[in-house]
Amino acid sequence: MSNNVHRYLPHTEEDIRKMLEVIGVKSLDDLYSEIPAELKLSHPLNLPKAKSEIEIRKVFNQLAKENKPLICFAGFGAYDHFTPSIIPYITSRSEFSTSYTPYQAEISQGTLMYVFEYQTMMTRLTGLDVSNASMYDGSTATAEAMMMCQAAAKKRNRVLASETLLPQVKEVLRTYAKFHGVDLVFVPEENGVTNRNVLTELLGNGDVAGVIMPQPNCYGIVEDLSGIADECHAQKSLLVLSGPASPLGVLKTPAEWGADIACGDAQSLGIPLSFGGPYIGYLCATSSLIRKMPGRIVGQTEDVEGHRTFVLTMQAREQHIRREKATSNICTAQGMMCLYVAAYLSLMGTEGLNKVNELSAAGAHYLHDALVETGRFADPFQKTFLNEFCLEYKGADLDALQKHCAEAGYLCGVKVSENRVVFAVTEQRSKEEIDEFVELVKNFG
Repeated sequence: MSNNVHRYLPHTEEDIRKMLEVIGVKSLDDLYSEIPAELKLSHPLNLPKAKSEIEIRKVFNQLAKENKPLICFAGFGAYDHFTPSIIPYITSRSEFSTSYTPYQAEISQGTLMYVFEYQTMMTRLTGLDVSNASMYDGSTATAEAMMMCQAAAKKRNRVLASETLLPQVKEVLRTYAKFHGVDLVFVPEENGVTNRNVLTELLGNGDVAGVIMPQPNCYGIVEDLSGIADECHAQKSLLVLSGPASPLGVLKTPAEWGADIACGDAQSLGIPLSFGGPYIGYLCATSSLIRKMPGRIVGQTEDVEGHRTFVLTMQAREQHIRREKATSNICTAQGMMCLYVAAYLSLMGTEGLNKVNELSAAGAHYLHDALVETGRFADPFQKTFLNEFCLEYKGADLDALQKHCAEAGYLCGVKVSENRVVFAVTEQRSKEEIDEFVELVKNFG
């Protein structure tokens, strides 16, 4: 084997021989000599016969044909917003594809620049001082916010979380809490929103590190959070707001509510549904909590010639130095997703993001009223919502209705209980689609 022939293979046989000599073993098999024989595979892998590129493409095209795209009236944490066609082009440009781990600023300016711009835009959306870059998804971002509350409180380990958070967020909170010694207590809901009396009572015990509230909540309801920040801060507790990113463009910001931390999923900022991922979690906080934040923070500076440049300014988690003292061992910059969000927000701007939410809200309220008018649904809560809402099905079999709609090409919301379903509408849904969907419901059975 020669590097002249196999120029893209990292090691020649001679390279391998020399490395084995240095570490004192005779063969690559010797490196695995301590592994018991019964744990080693004793037969060849059962792999299919190799195929040409043409054959492989045919296989995947055939698999793709089995997918049945549905017109989406579901949300519940993932939303079918439009992705401008220029974004995939921008994210494929080579100047952004610099070193994944941007420790050497000289060769990582592309990565550092878009991470800085992403962070800047997220702080403007939330109104808070600093943003990291970034979390895997909204659930892990919220769990990391919980850990920040515990770390900031030092001797307190109790965190309160509303039952009206998304179920997937609550499950990840439970997992993190179990293995990090957090006493996680869920505040019950009442008529679709957090029970404020119970929340006040639990806060009054004086042992709470933080409170996690949704905005909007799992039913799409925009909860009135007035006074909660004052209650939390009076008890030296932190307030965390968790929710999708797109509504931040039109709702009262977490900073305006008095929150210390804002977190959630930023998938709604131009990232396609893609069968569940990859998505991106955002996490923003007040400047006093910057050293408790996981992930990386990029800053702006100047080089020796006075040009605008970017550097990695803080890595509070420290796991590559002192893992046992790390604020978190989550270790990714979600680089491509950061770039997606930064490109989307820069293209949309304030006016565009407002328009997306206006269209989504108008469509959702139109669908809500039309479904109620069919007589097949009722609104169990009758509270303020933006682009997502919960209805109660008056029929006998909600599963059968959803199957009927799917067969006709429509995704009929997300079932959240035996007779309740959460619907979502984005700017991609037309009046014609909504009307046809309502007719399907009206004529079912």
